[in-house]
Amino acid sequence: MSPAVPTGLSGAEIVKALERAGFAHVSTRGSHAKYRWGERTVIVPMHRTLSPGTLRSVLRQADWSVEDLKANLK
Repeated sequence: MSPAVPTGLSGAEIVKALERAGFAHVSTRGSHAKYRWGERTVIVPMHRTLSPGTLRSVLRQADWSVEDLKANLK
């Protein structure tokens, strides 16, 4: 069983983690920011808190595990 995704994280916190890992901002449309690194494109909703399912989707797009996210949040 995979570890549970953290709760209470905002879109801004996820963006900071992505930028630490080398993702670059491409564009923003409405409240959704697009980040790219190589062939990977990640869409991050810039909401105050992300639901676990939304965060799981962002991790899947970035090809990250929960441990990868925790390592880049520091």
